[in-house]
Amino acid sequence: MKRIDELHTKIFADGADKAGMLEMYAKSYIKGLTTNPTLMRKAGITDYKSFCKDILLSIKDKPLSFEVFSDEFEEMERQAVEISSWADNVYVKIPITNTRAEPSYELVAKLSDRGVKLNVTALMSLTQVRDVISVLNPHVPSYVSIFAGRIADTGRDPLPIMAGAIELLKMTPKAELIWASPRELLNIFQADAIGCHVITVTNDILKKLTLVGYDLQLFSLDTVKMFYDDALKAGYTL
Repeated sequence: MKRIDELHTKIFADGADKAGMLEMYAKSYIKGLTTNPTLMRKAGITDYKSFCKDILLSIKDKPLSFEVFSDEFEEMERQAVEISSWADNVYVKIPITNTRAEPSYELVAKLSDRGVKLNVTALMSLTQVRDVISVLNPHVPSYVSIFAGRIADTGRDPLPIMAGAIELLKMTPKAELIWASPRELLNIFQADAIGCHVITVTNDILKKLTLVGYDLQLFSLDTVKMFYDDALKAGYTL
C-alpha cells in the first residue's frame, strides 16, 4: 500500500470552518482547498465575501475554490469575475447547470476565454464532461469536478465514469479532474490508482489518514476493546 506522500493524486481539503481549513492548509500533503455554499451555511458563515477574503489572507500559495451562488447566468458571471479578482490562487466554482437544468456551457466558455480559472462542479456523467471540455479555453487552468460519491450513492460504480473522464481530459492538458464527494478513505487510493488528478476530502475523512496501512490484527483488537469498554461504561448487566 502506498504512503500518503507517495500518491500522485493531489488531496484538496473540503470545508468551511476557518480553523479546520487553516489546520489542513498547514499540512504538506494538502495541495489545495475547496468550499461551497452548503458547507459555509453549515459552518454558520453569514458574510460570504468577508469570509472568503479573510481566508485568502492566510492561504496564498495553494489553489482555493469558491462558488458562485446565483441561479441566473448573468449574475453568475458578475460574481465569478469579482471572486476571481480576489487572488491569483482563486478558482471559481460554476455549477454544470442552474436549478432549471439549463446548462452553463456558454457561461463557462465566456469566463474561461476571459482567463478566469474555473472549477466546473456537480458533474455526474461523461456527456457533461465532454460538453464542458469542449468549451474550456485549453490555455487556462481549470478543474472539472465529478461527484463520484453521489454517483456511488445511487448504487452505481463511479470508477468507469472517472476513468473515462480522465481519458477525455487528455484533450485539455490545463484541465484537471476532481474526484468530489468521497465517502471513505479508500476513495483516495482508488482515485490514485486510475490516475485522477485531484480528490477533495472533508476533515472527517482526513482524520482517518493515521489509519493508512494500520495492522488489521491490531485494528481488530482495538475494535474488541472498544465494544468491551463501552459495555463497561454503560453498566450493562444480565
